[in-house]
Amino acid sequence: MTQDHLDTAIFGEPEPEGPRRRRRPREKRGKGRGLLTILLAVVLVGGAAIAAVTVLKPLVSSMVGGGGSSEGEDFAGPGEGNVTVTVKQGDSGEDIATTLKAAGVVKSRTAYLDASAADPQLSAKIQAGAYTLRKGMKASDAFTMLTDPANRAVDRQTIPEGLWASEIIPRLSKATGVPVKEYQAALKKPASLGLPEAANGKIEGYLFPSSYEFDKGTPAATQLKTMVAMTLAELKKAGVKPEDYTRILTVASIIEGEVNGDADRAKVARVIENRLDDPNGPTVGRLQMDSTVHYIEQKRGRAGTSDKARNSDSPYNTYKVKGLPPGPINNPGAASIEAAAHPADGPWFYFVAVNPSTGETKFAVTAAQHAKNVQEFNKWCSEHKDKC
Repeated sequence: MTQDHLDTAIFGEPEPEGPRRRRRPREKRGKGRGLLTILLAVVLVGGAAIAAVTVLKPLVSSMVGGGGSSEGEDFAGPGEGNVTVTVKQGDSGEDIATTLKAAGVVKSRTAYLDASAADPQLSAKIQAGAYTLRKGMKASDAFTMLTDPANRAVDRQTIPEGLWASEIIPRLSKATGVPVKEYQAALKKPASLGLPEAANGKIEGYLFPSSYEFDKGTPAATQLKTMVAMTLAELKKAGVKPEDYTRILTVASIIEGEVNGDADRAKVARVIENRLDDPNGPTVGRLQMDSTVHYIEQKRGRAGTSDKARNSDSPYNTYKVKGLPPGPINNPGAASIEAAAHPADGPWFYFVAVNPSTGETKFAVTAAQHAKNVQEFNKWCSEHKDKC
């Protein structure tokens, strides 16, 4: 369409020329009408843009604000009832906003993200874990509660000294909800758990007994790796060289299995070293420790051992095999590791817990002295047959 035709469509046909009227110059009329045409086109485009925003805004709001809520939509608070929400390790602010919206804690994701964006430094300090919040909270209040560690529900798992790995893993599984098979799978990759070369791929002895705060669903490998790291830290603290890690843990585990009181640990460590250092001594290099036999049987609750158990062909049977067993027989604590690394000075070759209930232990240099102490132990056993 030419400019003349467009002008005609908008303004109509021009008046016919009369004998007494002078026609206006075309270029002037064309210039004014052309400007008006451009203005009209701008209005039409602007109107289309407004219509597009009107149509698309709900869709955009749904994508970024969650559930079709308009931007900034928020509950007045303070909310009611309790709801537990879990912030997972590595969750971003967007992830947390989605979790809160899905749980009904906040009205929209945008409301929470606005509150979080107001204090990015505090937002970065939110820890993984479970939090008890309320439904229908003002987003800023929910954000404040998440940034306060006191509101974080702590799942504490306490692992006592001297447990076997076969006892520790079911405890961890029960506390965290992680299947036992996941721990078993993790144990097949010992290097990924931080186990040193001296461990020979075996976890026994390297699961440090302590209190841990593993959140529900914490990966099995993460839990085990944390415990191994704690053991390595204790070994370094005791001044143990890496090549001696397993040897010291083996001695420490025997100490843990034999002694109740801290005062006797370093003395038991000395008995072990004296027997190892003298293959021609009274025990001809054999440790003869009941705790190693208990490990073979995987039984607890009784003092002493049977003749049958002491005749086992297991390499862990220190009544038959000279020297140390192949590795730790439990997971020792810090006191036993320290004692194994720094034995007391003394000539003792023997010891016996004359009262297993109280842990009272007597040490001896000669077999005759030891026999007398054993009689005291036997008397206790005759009075506590259910424990011997």
